Amino acid sequence: MRIDSAKSSQVKQVAALQKKARLRREQGVFVVEGLKMVLEAPRERLLSVYASDSFLEESGEEALKGIPFTAVSDNAFKAMADTQTPQGVLAVVKTINWKREDFCGKDGALLLFLENLQDPGNLGTIFRAGEGAGVTGILMSRDTVDVYNPKVIRSTMGSIYRVPFAVCEDLETVLAECRKVGITSYGAHLEGEKNYEEADYGKSSAFLIGNEGAGLSEKLSEAADFLVKIPMEGRVESLNAAVAASVFMYEAARQRRQKQGKINKE
Repeated sequence: MRIDSAKSSQVKQVAALQKKARLRREQGVFVVEGLKMVLEAPRERLLSVYASDSFLEESGEEALKGIPFTAVSDNAFKAMADTQTPQGVLAVVKTINWKREDFCGKDGALLLFLENLQDPGNLGTIFRAGEGAGVTGILMSRDTVDVYNPKVIRSTMGSIYRVPFAVCEDLETVLAECRKVGITSYGAHLEGEKNYEEADYGKSSAFLIGNEGAGLSEKLSEAADFLVKIPMEGRVESLNAAVAASVFMYEAARQRRQKQGKINKE
């Protein structure tokens, strides 16, 4: 099968999925662009793959490693893509519904609670850094930017497939449930009681990261077991949300490696 016209119903469908979060939710799918994102997608979740003429001419079918695809004219592919300079291959992927219990109840859990994050790049970067630091799950408030936003997907660099996550109606309630199973929570806050490196993240822990501009809400701050801060030099008041989250996650990872004897204690 081949698609030549940018007015094709399939082209219009993919373009709509790129733009409309509601449509993605209703159909339980999202769109990924680029060869890396297509190849890393679990095969059972790949619903359809589209490759442009230019991509096929340069890389051929071998680049897709046996994944079935539909050839698309360059003009039609451009109408499908969200990026300004498309890589020539994209896919519609089925979403996955992670069970919160699967990652909240794990011994040695390392969780992130994200409240009202609005920047797609921040959210995607947090997923990528989270995978690198060994995070076991990410929980997001309902008003956080859509995790399947194309810019979020690109920023995850494939981590969206592997890091468990859930969108929650009430983070405070979930936090209380986590406390019952032994998870200690640490809210990132400018008025933290101690510096982040002074806390012990060796046991099951959760970090609470707030909105880029407003930080954590008063309600979620009060729900945290402890408030911790990242000390600042100069005139800088705070760090980008993704950078701050990464600092916390990698400190936890460092402490855990140290306890396991994988790094020197000196």
